[in-house]
Amino acid sequence: MKNGLSLALTFRHWPLRWGVLLRAGRVLMVVTLMTMIGGHWALLQTIAWTGMMADHLQTSSVCDALSTTLDGKHPCPLCKAIAAAKETQRKQEFTSSMLRFEFPLMAANPALIPPTRFDLLPHCNDFASAVMREPLTPPPRSFPG
Repeated sequence: MKNGLSLALTFRHWPLRWGVLLRAGRVLMVVTLMTMIGGHWALLQTIAWTGMMADHLQTSSVCDALSTTLDGKHPCPLCKAIAAAKETQRKQEFTSSMLRFEFPLMAANPALIPPTRFDLLPHCNDFASAVMREPLTPPPRSFPG
């Protein structure tokens, strides 16, 4: 009876677990899609810019810190690492896409052989006969006036 009781307690809370699984699946799907479109690079770049902005704000005004951070002339080590990783990923995508579309060599004049037997099917319009039937019940009579 103890096993039956624990089984009943397990299934009683089952709808709550489905909700958790659905939410976890949605979060996993969003993370996967963001990674596929390069969202992880944008997140890392945002973190790098935030750190650079915080460092520049200690020594200069907000306008100067913002312009120095985003001008591209003063990259931090994290920005350099992100740029190098992006370039490596682009090179890998380019080489894999080039390898993907290689076709084997063929003869200059390929021979097309027709089938030995070829019959045309007769044309029939079954749809029109199905639509154009008599109504099953007679039309309604006019209402007395």
